[in-house]
Amino acid sequence: MQIDIMTLFPNMVLSMLGESIIGRAQNNGLIHIQAHQIRDYTTNKQMQVDDYPYGGGFGMIMQAQPLYSCWEHICELRGGRLHTIFMSPQGHTFVQEDAKRLSTMKNFILVCGHYEGVDQRFIDECVDEEISLGDFVLSGGEIPAVAVADAVCRLVPGVLADESCFTDESHWDGLLEYPQYSRPEIWNGRRVPEILLSGHHANIAKWRRKESIKRTMLRRPDMFAEFKPADKQDRKILDEILNENE
Repeated sequence: MQIDIMTLFPNMVLSMLGESIIGRAQNNGLIHIQAHQIRDYTTNKQMQVDDYPYGGGFGMIMQAQPLYSCWEHICELRGGRLHTIFMSPQGHTFVQEDAKRLSTMKNFILVCGHYEGVDQRFIDECVDEEISLGDFVLSGGEIPAVAVADAVCRLVPGVLADESCFTDESHWDGLLEYPQYSRPEIWNGRRVPEILLSGHHANIAKWRRKESIKRTMLRRPDMFAEFKPADKQDRKILDEILNENE
């Protein structure tokens, strides 16, 4: 997989994506992430990428020309037009299903805005979708781009040791993940649940599923409202939880 990131701060992006799991995956050739400095595509000596907005208002707007020239160069480099994502607080909220969808793509572009926004003409001309991390505003698109790249790359085959590393996690199947415990068995007077020490894998799996459903019901009622039991055991677990809460 190849991810190209258009940004005014390449070092900020690459320093975060060059460490830990994603950094190792790049070193192993499983993924390739390249950051492109938008200023390199300006046509003025000052390398200016922004200007005042038409119609007045505070702040500066990123100009269409350097963005387009950078985008065009990346597309030529990769051999054709690429799926292009603009990181924007006006986009749809990024969820795990988006990460799954993007992980099947061979190559895509992430565009990081800055200042007070981006010339709409670039968005109309080049952007296929806009993605947001949530209902809040950041100073630029770099942090959201890193978050999206990380969420997508960890789903690429071989990046994690086993599929269960992400299929057991929150949001994969519409539920939150069950609580996790490690050594020591007792910490600050708090004991690891006995079931996890039993060695009975079927009972442990049932306990984890039940805790996952309970946690989703309590913490994310919006997600729980969409939950559909996968089998008879799920329905039995759900009945147990509902009876406990009566």
